[in-house]
Amino acid sequence: MNNLPIATLCQGSGRICGVSAARLAVDPLAAAHLLLGATLSCRAVSAMIVEVEAYGGVPDGPWPDRAAHSDRGPTGRNAVMFGPPGHLYTYRSYGMHICANVACGPDGTAAAVLLRAAVIDGGEQVARTRRGDAVPGVALARGPGNLCSALGITMADNGIDLFDARSPVQLRLGEPLAGQAGPRVGVSQAADRPWRLWVPGRPEVSAYRRSPRAPAPGAGD
Repeated sequence: MNNLPIATLCQGSGRICGVSAARLAVDPLAAAHLLLGATLSCRAVSAMIVEVEAYGGVPDGPWPDRAAHSDRGPTGRNAVMFGPPGHLYTYRSYGMHICANVACGPDGTAAAVLLRAAVIDGGEQVARTRRGDAVPGVALARGPGNLCSALGITMADNGIDLFDARSPVQLRLGEPLAGQAGPRVGVSQAADRPWRLWVPGRPEVSAYRRSPRAPAPGAGD
């Protein structure tokens, strides 16, 4: 992949050009590869993404995915997944932990990539005030909920444009890192699909946990 400038502002728009959301208008697995090594910045903390998980959409779409929030069509909750690429989709897991996803694919086609883990590379002390001083550095943004907590991502950020220079949460795509693929974490549907990607050797990557509700390995999609 060619080296591209990290960020250039479009004249008069405040939107980041060059390395833009247009690169994410691809299938969810390709978008997941692009996000490995990307930089996410939010409220005085920045982090390099080292683990992601791809999700598709509706049964009659290009990437049917029974594990995706968008599987049954658009709702008020999952609308961002059906919108333009490069927007932030947030939701609460088990009603407690906020999870951050990057919408991908063409506008109108549901797909997103869950951000599972990151390496804090700026504002570590701020991240510690949010996560606690007792948390090891490698665990500050390990796991989707911890990532959002460390960076200060909230439910109010749902739907924002990650490539808008005025946004409180911004994404910078660079040269993607080489990743390893494996089954997704904690899903009971399409549990064997190798759509979780991570950077090998990084201690910040979360542990794989298969859902107890998932069929035996190899028995489903």
